[in-house]
Amino acid sequence: MPEGAQTMSESAWVKAMPLADLQADGSRIFKTGDKQLAVFWHDGRVLACNNRCPHEGYPLKEGTLDGKCVLTCNWHNWKFDLETGENMLGGDTLRTYPTEVRDGAVWVDVSEAPASERIAAALANLKDSFPRHEYDRMAREIARLAKAGGDPLEAVRQAIRWTHDQFEFGATHALAAAPDWLALRARTAKDEATSLIPLVEAVGHFAWDTMRWGHYPYPEGTADFDPGKLIEAIETEDEASAIAQVRGAIAGPGYEALAEPLARAAAAHYQDFGHSMIYSRKAPELIAALGEEMAEPVYLMLVRGMVFARREDLIPEFSAYRPARDAWDGSGTGTPKAADFHTAGVKKAVSLCLDASADPIGLYHALLEASCWQMLHFELNYSLRHDRPVQDNVGWLDFTHMITFANAGRMQAERWPDLWPDVLLQMACFTGRNATYVDATLETDKWTVANPAGFVEERLDAMIDHGEFEYIVACHYLKLTTAMREELLAKPQAPWGPTMAAALNRLVNSPLKRKHLHRVAVQSLDFVARED
Repeated sequence: MPEGAQTMSESAWVKAMPLADLQADGSRIFKTGDKQLAVFWHDGRVLACNNRCPHEGYPLKEGTLDGKCVLTCNWHNWKFDLETGENMLGGDTLRTYPTEVRDGAVWVDVSEAPASERIAAALANLKDSFPRHEYDRMAREIARLAKAGGDPLEAVRQAIRWTHDQFEFGATHALAAAPDWLALRARTAKDEATSLIPLVEAVGHFAWDTMRWGHYPYPEGTADFDPGKLIEAIETEDEASAIAQVRGAIAGPGYEALAEPLARAAAAHYQDFGHSMIYSRKAPELIAALGEEMAEPVYLMLVRGMVFARREDLIPEFSAYRPARDAWDGSGTGTPKAADFHTAGVKKAVSLCLDASADPIGLYHALLEASCWQMLHFELNYSLRHDRPVQDNVGWLDFTHMITFANAGRMQAERWPDLWPDVLLQMACFTGRNATYVDATLETDKWTVANPAGFVEERLDAMIDHGEFEYIVACHYLKLTTAMREELLAKPQAPWGPTMAAALNRLVNSPLKRKHLHRVAVQSLDFVARED
């Protein structure tokens, strides 16, 4: 509790109105300070509540009070037990006030409950909003938490605690986006509203991704921390051993000791479309923002996800990856050129990496520039067509992921330089896959921006009111612009800067089809027709 917060309630009885006036009218408004109360004469009793409905603020004095003491807000049919404030349909509770009749006058106790009780109630009500994903209620409850003097970040901490064991297959983008939302809050928030938005987005994403899911308890047990054993447990998909190692690290050397082995485990395969690399980089940022007490729930869901991650270098499309990684010795003296990767398939792309392996930094920037070019030249029709096979189900997010992966991979490889071969070859897997879906003849001049770095900064700031319904879309935009900004700050005069900004400009001004009715129907019929 903040220093100086109220620890016990004190009665604050105020004289509201003559009882005879209330009896004559049946209901009346009473104002005191910043409070506006609706006071009712009902079945020989005086009952008082906030006049503003906790849903959208409409006046409850204009509501209907039935014989069972249920008050209905006639705007949206919300119903409250006027004796207790309980919401009869679920949702925000209604604040009620004790009343007394003294010498023919109505008195109301308008004292506040202790701050600790109000904070606890806001958090309990926030949790209650999760099953139906009541986004506006989440915003109200976090606002109530802050108004009571609580730490608004506690909403994010509790959201993670409540949901971390509901991720059956481990972390989702909710984990990766949360630190970026908190960073955007620190960067952009100028008032209470813009300070609230990133918190609701972070909390809401965890709620959305676990809605209607049960709980999947993590294996019990703690083991003495051994980085090699953690990597081995992830590699062999041994969740129990991996979880025990996580707990051992947190209890022993500290959660910081997990960063390197998890970066190595993430780099060990071209896996899960780059998610493991991105998440392993973001997890420490989230813990740093929320506090060390969040290390266990964050790392449990991260490591579970890495245990169950897809190993995409094991499928034919990326079969060139492992031989290239085994052959990497840093002796390739070729000059890396972005244009060479524009339309090169996976096999050619990894071969080009081997040819330029002596210059990992130059190769990184060539691959990043090629990735920006590919995003700028994405053949949009692939995301709109319904007559292609499943492997051609490609959209904008496939292209954004390459850049967020590159950003995470660079930052990890700068800490542990022996990871560069893994990062670069996996970037080549991205460019090799995406090469199929570009149009090299596409006219792109109209997407050019005069100030690339400034444009990226503007688009990042615009995320504070992004307008996207789907969390998955909003968080991809946020992670992409965050990654682009970090890359431009790391290399302000990079030759790929204009291409990167143009690609972002085209993305935010292009359609993003998210539900493919015709495509699903055609592909399902084709699949069923081919069944034995």
